[in-house]
Amino acid sequence: MSSLPYLEDLPRFVFFTGKGGVGKTSLACATAVRLAESGRRVLLVSTDPASNVGQVFGVTIGNTLTPIPEVPGLSALEIDPEQAADAYRAHIIDPVRELLPASEIAAMTEQLSGACTTEIASFSEFAALLADETLTAGYDHVLFDTAPTGHTIRLLQLPGEWTTYLSDGKGDVSCLGPAAGLDRLRHDYAGALAALTDPARTRLVLVSRAQRSSLAEAGRTYDELVELGMHDANLVVNALLPTEVGADLLASAVTQRERAALEGMPQGLVALPRTRIPLLPFNTVGVPALRALLDPTLVPTTTEPAVSAAVPESFSGLAGLVDDIEADGPALVLCMGKGGVGKTTVAAAVALELAQRGHDVLLTTTDPAAHLTETLQAQLEHLNVSRIDPERAITDYRARVMASKGASLDDAGRAVLAEDLKSPCTDEVAVFEQFSQVVFKARKQFVVLDTAPTGHTLLLLDATGSYHREVVRQMNPGVRYTTPLMRLQDPHQTKVVLITLPETTPVLEAEELQADLARAGITPYAWVVNNSLTAAAPSSLFLQARAAAEEPSLRRVAELCDRVAILPMLAREPVGTAALSALTQPMPEGNLVHAQ
Repeated sequence: MSSLPYLEDLPRFVFFTGKGGVGKTSLACATAVRLAESGRRVLLVSTDPASNVGQVFGVTIGNTLTPIPEVPGLSALEIDPEQAADAYRAHIIDPVRELLPASEIAAMTEQLSGACTTEIASFSEFAALLADETLTAGYDHVLFDTAPTGHTIRLLQLPGEWTTYLSDGKGDVSCLGPAAGLDRLRHDYAGALAALTDPARTRLVLVSRAQRSSLAEAGRTYDELVELGMHDANLVVNALLPTEVGADLLASAVTQRERAALEGMPQGLVALPRTRIPLLPFNTVGVPALRALLDPTLVPTTTEPAVSAAVPESFSGLAGLVDDIEADGPALVLCMGKGGVGKTTVAAAVALELAQRGHDVLLTTTDPAAHLTETLQAQLEHLNVSRIDPERAITDYRARVMASKGASLDDAGRAVLAEDLKSPCTDEVAVFEQFSQVVFKARKQFVVLDTAPTGHTLLLLDATGSYHREVVRQMNPGVRYTTPLMRLQDPHQTKVVLITLPETTPVLEAEELQADLARAGITPYAWVVNNSLTAAAPSSLFLQARAAAEEPSLRRVAELCDRVAILPMLAREPVGTAALSALTQPMPEGNLVHAQ
């Protein structure tokens, strides 16, 4: 196993972690198959909301131990994060449902509807597998697809009486809700955390693509978990473009980008044992494909694409989307999506094109690439760019909340509040405060926001401030009014654009984001599929095969939204006005081959 360093001297518990779409599930499944076929008894546990372990093996799994027929010695268990969160919410809310007004129950339910609740609920489900060795006594290795974040681990480590803290009325911030009742499971958590931080028992496998954003996320995760005592870590760089792809301009450009990303990876990752996994010309579904993922000698030579790849007929280029946005007049354009899908690029391209058509446009971005915003500002009189510094916004917000809410708390309460303020939900609220200062300008001009808050955050902000309801309550009958939430819910005033990649996990994450927005009464205006090989129409047979693998994801997007724009994978990154402007020009006929 020397070519796979992450498998050397493998401890009993192995956690695979990384941002969505990097291949955690595929790698976890392939590792499970390899270990089982070498004679080990293996349990594969998934808590990934985007998990498709059952689909990979062609077996219905669910929340029960299920043997994998094709792989003797391997069993799998899928913990449904949403079911776990539902049960967790019921555990907290049901005892007080008859004691509190419906409005307070609704507020509690929303507070317990964020990503933090889901993660803690999922961790509760598998904590026993770590803490109680009798439950996994029949297995040599237990592999977990998706590890808890540093925030969740710190939250569980905090001392104090959570239930008392909340019942005293001090828990009205974003992620304290999930903490309610944790003391009842404190014993299991203590055992689980002890296992996580014991290198003799647990290894962390950081899975990444050779992309700057993906490696940066892996670096942040590693730094956080090292602080918490998880030192046995390995880096797996997944889906590297093989050298034998052939002469193709796009392939050469991708290879150069991957090399540059690896050379510039975070320092914390450089010293870690590193495993390189090449990209396959097909999706990793089925045991033969999983074997090939870790053994290049089993990958068949690509001689022709498996299927002819074509863009769904309803898709357009980005120019068509800008036409639709422009036709409706000045509006707020919210670009949303998970990290690394190209939100900043799409937001900048849309803003640039509207400005080039003579409209006054404000682009508000959190993009740290100052050269991009400077280029835009320098060359277009109709385009203004305001750049938000997320770190400063978050730091200021935390300090303000600690000063106002923390003053009346004891040490334990302040520790809880400080940890809550490190959550992703709180970060989103802090940055949105900065965004909200420019939202009202969309009444008279186009305002494009790069990275908008989720539906949960919008509802949480509304519930916390009660702004929307207070305005409604104070208005006299017949008086017209518009609250910020109403503006966001109005498709003529606000156009939400979801950005994704043509891959299973990013599409599923965007689908979940769409459902999240629906709870806030917001329907996405359009989707943008970025970085598509299908739209790029590559000449390489290998890349044509990869393009064919996008077909299920593209078909799913077509089912989820009637208005979809698609952008091809490019040989050069779209930085600067010329490159960004090219994204909103009509695609050459050969590059947008539609399915009939």
